[in-house]
Amino acid sequence: MRWGHGLIVGKFYPPHAGHHELIDAAAAACDRVTVVVAPSSRESVPLELRLAWLREAHPAHVRFVGVHDDHPVDYADPGAWELHTAVFRAAAGPNRVDAVFSSEAYGEELARRFGAQAVTVDPERIRTPVSGTAVRADPVAYWDLLGPGVRAWLTRRVIVVGAESTGTTTMARALARHYRTRGGVWARTRWVPEFGRELTARKLDKLRLTRPEAVVEDVTWGRDDFVTVAAEQNAAEDTAARDGAPILFGDTDALATTIWEERYLGEGGAWTTSPGVAARVRAPDLYLLTHHEGVPFVDDGLRDGEGVRAWMTARFERELAARAVPSRVLTGCCAARLRAAVAVCDDLLASGWSFAPPLSHS
Repeated sequence: MRWGHGLIVGKFYPPHAGHHELIDAAAAACDRVTVVVAPSSRESVPLELRLAWLREAHPAHVRFVGVHDDHPVDYADPGAWELHTAVFRAAAGPNRVDAVFSSEAYGEELARRFGAQAVTVDPERIRTPVSGTAVRADPVAYWDLLGPGVRAWLTRRVIVVGAESTGTTTMARALARHYRTRGGVWARTRWVPEFGRELTARKLDKLRLTRPEAVVEDVTWGRDDFVTVAAEQNAAEDTAARDGAPILFGDTDALATTIWEERYLGEGGAWTTSPGVAARVRAPDLYLLTHHEGVPFVDDGLRDGEGVRAWMTARFERELAARAVPSRVLTGCCAARLRAAVAVCDDLLASGWSFAPPLSHS
C-alpha cells in the first residue's frame, strides 16, 4: 500500500541502523515523509547533530524537523498524550498525516491520535537487533550499526604531540597497529599523519624548482600557512573518525600547530596565535607527549629544530597542564613508551561513554 504523507516520531538518541531502516521503509511507501526528532532538552547529544546525521543518510523527500519535548512520559495518561501530540502535530505541520511508522508499541496510539494508519516495522528488532538504549549502554558492541557521523562523534580521539624527532609519528602508528590486532571493529583503528610535514615537503619541492640546492631551512612560513595546517589536520581527523574504530590516533593537532607557529614566527617578543589557528583548536579525549630526552635527533631532510627540542617540550608541558584534557608524558625507551601509552588509552576506553538519561517512562 502507498500513502501520501508518512510520519515518524522519535528521540534518535543516537540514530542507528534500526532508525534508518524505519525511515527507509516510510520513504519507500510514501510520497513524502516527515520525521520529528523530539528529544528532551536534558539529553547529551545535541539536537542539531542528530538532524544533520539523519539528513545525510536519507533522500530529499524525507523532511526532518527538530523540537525539544520535555513533557512527562506516561503512556497510560491521556493528558500526557495530549501534550506530546500537540508538540508532534505542531512540528509535523498542517498537512494531513496518512500513516504513522514506528517500531515501538506507542505507534498504534500515536497513529490513532493523528487519524492515520499505524505501520509497524520490525518491532521485535529481528532484522536489525539494536536500540538507542543498547547503543548508549555499549556503543562499541553496536559500532557497525551506527552511521559515519555518529561514529565520528563517539570516537575517542588521542593526539600525540612533541618536538621534532621525538617519535610522534612512530607512536601514533604503533598505537593504531596495536589496537588493530584486537580484531572486530578494532581492526579499523586508524592514525592521522601530520599535515604540516606534508606541507613542508611541498614547499621544499616547489622551492627546488628554481633553487635546486635549497634545504628545509630555506622554506618560509606565514600565518596563513599555519591556518591551512590546522584546518587540514582537523579535516583529516574528522574523515578518519567517520569510518574508523572507537579510538583514533592523531600525529599532532591544531593546538600543536599554535606551538609550531610560535616556534617559526614568534621570535623577538610576545607572541599571539593567529585567530584562524586558535579558532580551530579542539579538545581531544587524551594527549600523549613524547619527551625529547633519550631520543636522538634524526635529520631526515625535513627537520631543522634540534636546538629547540627542549624548548618545545617545555612549551607542550605548559600548554597541556593548563588544559582540562587528560595527558601523559611518554619517556624511556620505545617499548616503555608504547606500554605506557597503551595503558592510558585502555583506561580511557574502560571509562566508557556517558549519556545523560532520557526522560523515563512512568
